Parts: sequence; C-alpha cells; structure tokens
Amino acid sequence: MSDHKLYSFELFPPRNAKAEESLRAARQELSVKNPSFFSCTYGAGGSTRDRTQSTVLEIKNDGQPVAPHLSFTGEDESIVDQLLSTYMEAGINRLVALRGDIPSGMGGLSGMVYANELVAYIREKTGDHFHIDVAAYPEIHPQSSSYETDIFYLKQKFEVGANSAITQYFYNAEAYFHYIDRCQAYGVDQPIVPGIMPITNFSNLVRFSDACGADIPRWIRKQMEAYGDDAESIAKFGVDIVTKLCDQLLEGGAPGLHFYTMNRAEPVLTIWDNLDLDNRR
Repeated sequence: MSDHKLYSFELFPPRNAKAEESLRAARQELSVKNPSFFSCTYGAGGSTRDRTQSTVLEIKNDGQPVAPHLSFTGEDESIVDQLLSTYMEAGINRLVALRGDIPSGMGGLSGMVYANELVAYIREKTGDHFHIDVAAYPEIHPQSSSYETDIFYLKQKFEVGANSAITQYFYNAEAYFHYIDRCQAYGVDQPIVPGIMPITNFSNLVRFSDACGADIPRWIRKQMEAYGDDAESIAKFGVDIVTKLCDQLLEGGAPGLHFYTMNRAEPVLTIWDNLDLDNRR
C-alpha cells in the first residue's frame, strides 16, 4: 500500500445563486491546498442530480480533480447511464458509489438499491475507467445488526470492484483503528480513509449525529453544552478536538483524511494548517 496520503474535500451542490457564489469562494480557498479531489454529494433519489452534475462539471472545467457521488435509489438505469457517460466524456475518473437515502414518501423501492449492486453495475458499464470509493462505518451503519454483517457488506463492495472507502465521520480514533483491525481480520485490506467533520454548529452536529448513528462522546457533548451560546469558544474547542483526532489518525497509519466541509473553507483550513498537512503528504 502506498505511503502517499490522500486529502480530499466534500461539497454539496448549492440550492440557489447566493449559495452558488459562496461555494465558489470556498472552493477557491480550498483549492490552494491541492486536494487529491473534491467530491460532490447527490441528494436522496437524485433530488440534486442536475445541480450535482453542473457543480461537478464546473469543478472539472476549472482544472480540479472531482469525484461525483452517485446512487441508484429511485433512479432509472438510463439516468445512471447518462451520468456515467457524461462524466467519462468530461475526463472524470473517480466516483463515490453509495446506496443513497430513500426519499421521503417513496416507501419501499424495487430494483437496485445497495451499493455493491451499483458498484457492479458501474464496472459492467464502464470497465476499469473509474476509481470507485464506497462508504464505510467505523461505528457501524445504524441499520446493521452487528460488526460482522457490516464488514461483510463492505467486503462485498470491494469484491465487486470498489477500490477504496471513505468513512462516516466519528470523534473517537480508537473506533476507527478497531474497525480497521476487524476489517483486516476479514480479509479487507483496501484503503479506508477517515471522514472528518469539523465542529462549527454544535446543535446541528447533534441533529446530524443522532440521525446517522455517529457517536459524539459524552465529554465533548458536556463541554459544548457548557459553552452555551459562546460561539467563539465552541469554534476553538471544536478545532482543537478535530485537530487532535486527525493527528492521532495520521500517526496511527490512516491513509489520508476526507473533510466534510459543509461548503465552508475556514474551519477545514485551520485544521489543515494546525496539522501542517502541506508537509504530510
């Protein structure tokens, strides 16, 4: 396995013209760090399909590496085929293949839903053109019954053609290292890059985390609660916590870091500079 570290930034497509300008400004600031790639999310059931595609193509046209997210939930095969063709023609060679969220009101869906099926479909249609990233869950997917089943599904994704994985965010380095040990015991040796969520708005983070099953350690919750409305203290504490987490992960052998930027440059750049990532590639 290469010692080269991968550092990437995740964005989401803007909802309106004002958000579009804000995203461009944040991306310009982030691009100075020469990330391995930007990724761009894909809403439930393809709800952001057009905005995702236009954002992805703009990033590519600006000469920056980009990895579109792609899911099959609620989508017709022809739409997925069109996206794959568009990305190939644009010279994009990396994708993040996800099961995706089921849109509210759609109930049970037939057809391809699971990420391993999507990975297999991409390989069938495009061969080895794309490097395919998939999702991994150090604290276990909320719908999985056990560590064993969760790792079994991750292994399936690699067996049908995925190249590497990006994790859901977490705040306990030991959870990641334990997960890596368990994966390796099951014969999974592909790179699994930690997903990193800077802490900027604690109430939003709690809501996200409760919904997706990510654990916020009790001591972090209590300290954040103690700061109340003191946004400056929350921001400083959040940067310190995430900087230490990232340092532990890199020192422990993590293959890189994938930052969930929430379309904001400053928190990520502060953590980047704290870690001196320019010199830790």
